[in-house]
Amino acid sequence: MELWSSFWDWFWFFLWMFAYVAYLWVLISIVIDLFRDRELNGWWKAVWIVFLVFVPFLTGLVYLIARGRGMAERSVRQQQEFKEDTDEYIRSVSFASPSDEIAKAKGLRDQGVITDGEYEALKAKALGNRF
Repeated sequence: MELWSSFWDWFWFFLWMFAYVAYLWVLISIVIDLFRDRELNGWWKAVWIVFLVFVPFLTGLVYLIARGRGMAERSVRQQQEFKEDTDEYIRSVSFASPSDEIAKAKGLRDQGVITDGEYEALKAKALGNRF
């Protein structure tokens, strides 16, 4: 009998592959959480890593039970920090105040780079008016 001859052979193969990938995902998440935790001593991090290497399934299970809530809280806190940083960056590069835009347009007009009509159009745009 050939190994891949039936549907169930494929089914079990993909089921076990899914379980293996999920297991690896949990181990990687634990390692990331260990290094994200600023309250945990470096020696304790080393102990967790050693146990993850030599007894990975049991250590992963114990870690998720003992430190799962903190793991979730650190993850949420990091996501919030990323969102705040992203929002701050977007605000800093996307919107200038209308007075800044008008001042820039006035400087360009004074230098002769733009005409009075273009200055008025930029001013109206900065103030949110349609022209």
